[in-house]
Order: sequence, then structure tokens, then C-alpha cells
Amino acid sequence: MTINIDQLTAQYPLVKELIELKETSWFNPHITSLEEGLPYVGLNAENIQDASNRLARFASYLAKAFPETAITDGIIESEVVPIKKMHNLLEREYNTQVQGRLLIKKDSHLPISGSIKARGGIYEVLTHAEKLAMEAGLLTESDDYSKLLNKEFQDFFKQFSIAVGSTGNLGMSIGIISAKLGFSVSVHMSADAREWKKNKLRSHGVNVVEYEQDYGVAVAQGRKEAENDPTCFFIDDENSQTLFLGYSVAGERLKKQLTEKGIEVDAQHPLFVYLPCGVGGGPGGVAFGLKMAFGDNVHCIFAEPTHSPCMLLGVHTGLHDDISVQDIGIDNITAADGLAFGRASGFVGRAMERLLDGYLTITDERMYNLLKQLSECEDIQLEPSALAGMIGPVVVTNDRGYRKQMEFSDTIMSNATHLVWATGGGMVPEAEMSYYLKNMLSNQ
Repeated sequence: MTINIDQLTAQYPLVKELIELKETSWFNPHITSLEEGLPYVGLNAENIQDASNRLARFASYLAKAFPETAITDGIIESEVVPIKKMHNLLEREYNTQVQGRLLIKKDSHLPISGSIKARGGIYEVLTHAEKLAMEAGLLTESDDYSKLLNKEFQDFFKQFSIAVGSTGNLGMSIGIISAKLGFSVSVHMSADAREWKKNKLRSHGVNVVEYEQDYGVAVAQGRKEAENDPTCFFIDDENSQTLFLGYSVAGERLKKQLTEKGIEVDAQHPLFVYLPCGVGGGPGGVAFGLKMAFGDNVHCIFAEPTHSPCMLLGVHTGLHDDISVQDIGIDNITAADGLAFGRASGFVGRAMERLLDGYLTITDERMYNLLKQLSECEDIQLEPSALAGMIGPVVVTNDRGYRKQMEFSDTIMSNATHLVWATGGGMVPEAEMSYYLKNMLSNQ
């Protein structure tokens, strides 16, 4: 598809800001209720419950295979913590009163792979493993799934392989769990991927295939490998409903966590959730789960780097995966490796466009500044991409048009909960984190 940039910017003036790499935001004028938007997703609460039940079946296996999950009885989940000092810093730094409370969801510190991808990636591999084992008559739903640790299952899964294309974190989660189960696994990694992630995968016996090009090439090659091997299962980050559902389980779990903290979520106590967005599968699945858990009282905003605003570009123009940031002259080069995607998931964009409140973009420099500030204020260390949503509460507070559209009065905003979804960083090596904190922009 040939893109005429002059025509595009004339029709969508915001695209000019994207081309100029300006930090920008766009709030969806066509947002609908959950009731109206749900049919476009093609999934429902029953699908989420099925995913939750499957994860419960695998809990005994995970608790033994990965002892770090034993404390939660094999359930992969992260904590929600207040970040009051960071709240105060944002208000001072941006001369804005951010009404309500500010929390952070530490998917950055999820066990096994240390990122949000531990939700979807691990879930998809477990789903595939369960299907294979059941078809072979080795497993039933009533079994204790810790039996998958037996050599019999290791030998069985060795007959099969798994492939995925990744900028880093998805490959980490899929590679680690696949290798543990016994699969032969190849992770096709783009040029954006950090070296330490490649090394960690290799230490688990994963075949890492490196490319000089970006994510799109890595995915294409991974898919090609799978097509040539009938025993190979390709995990498609862009279009997989299974991945999407693995992420969606986060909604009900967050609802329980907030209830335990005595935090109300209703029309008078809105919940704003700021989700870093790459190709869209992770934030899309989480947002779907949140909408199913909290209905129209949760408001999801996606955050992307100024150099990789693929979801904002696709949804705003209505072109979805028929347009890439490269088509409008953006290089898709960002320090936020987990968000370095030139083309958004068409499945997620089309499924969720009516249920997402808005989108914002952020520079690498600001992500690094926020990374350092969060570390100094709260002693929480994240990778750059995980900070993409931290500016969200300021953007929402300052956008009078959005607040008027949604009828968010000052009283309602004073009761609001702002939740920044931290997506990765818990397993970053100390030397790498030191590099982040010294701001590697100075070395680029």
C-alpha cells in the first residue's frame, strides 16, 4: 500500500506531529461503552475464565518448576504499590496537581521472565503443551499438572519445537518456559534486543537467531521456519488470541488487589491505567481484561515512544496494520526496545479501538529521566520502556477537552486512581541498570 503523506497529514493533522517526533496525545472521540464495544473484540468473560482455569491447573507445575513462584502457589502475579514520592515529583516537575492517588503495577517484577510477557507468553506455551499432552493421552484436566516435570513429558515435548519473533521480553518468557518443558525453541530476535536478554536465553538452552533488521524481519523469519517444520508451533505476537487471553487474566486479579486495599472503582471513583504499547498484544489483552473487570469505570491509555507510535498511527488513521511508522518516515529506533514496533497488531487495533480512551507518545530522553527519578524516589528500577506510561497522569490531568468529553469533574478526579503499568526491568543485570541510570542517551 502506497501512503501519500501530504494527503494523510491533510486529513489527519496529528500525523504531522508524529512525523516531527513531537510528544503528543490523542483521546478517542469515538469511545463507546463496554456493551457496544465488546462485540468487536470477539471474546468474552467465558474466554477469560477459561484462561484463568488453565493457569490454575498449571499452578502446581509452575510452583515446582520455578521455585520463585512457590510463594504464590504457582500463580504468576505482581504487586500493586503506591508511589507517593513519585506522585509529588510529577506534580513539582510538571507544575500540575495530579488529583487522586498514584499506584504502580509491578509486572516488571513478575517471576520467571521479569516482564509483562510472563503473562501472555508463558500462557500460550502452557496452552500448547496441554493440548499436545492431552491429544497424546498423557494428561487430563483432573491430573496434578506437576507430573509434567517427569522425564516422560520431557521426552514427549522434545519431539516438538516452538518459534517466536521478538524484540526481547516476549522471547524471554517463551524461551524460558518452552525450554523448561522440554521443547526445542528458537527465538528470532531483532536488532533492538538487548545483549543480556540474548545471553540469558542461551543460558537456558534456547536457540537465539539474531537479525540486523527490526522486529518485522525477525517475525517473518520465525514464521517461515515454522511453515517448513510440521512439528514447529509459531507464536504470533501480532494476532494470537491465546496470548491476548493470557494477558487478560490480569483484570480480575487487579480488581481483587484493589478491593483488598480498600480502593473503590466506580463512576465517581474512576480508574486510569497507563499501558506501554509496542505491537499491542500485551496492553490490548490487559485492557480487555480490565474492561471486563471494571466496565466503563476503567479508562485505558496506551503510551508509545515518539520513534515508534505504531498503534496511535494505525488507530487514529483507521489504517491499522496497513500503515507503518516507516511509511511516514519515522525510523522506529528507540531505547525502549520492548516498544520498537513499526506496525501495530491489526487484530488488537480493530478489536480494542472503541474501548480505549487514548494514546500518548513520549521521548526516549523523558523515559530515561523518569527511570532515574523513580529509582531515586521509590527505589524501583525498571527498563526504559516500562516508564512510557508514567507521564500519563499529567497528560490526563492537563487535557481539559478529554475531561469535558468524559464529564470528569474536579470532584471525580480527586477520587481517581492512576495506575502506571510497569512492564519490564525486574531481571535487568546490575551493570545494565547502572548504564540506564547514567542515561545511555549520552553514549548514543
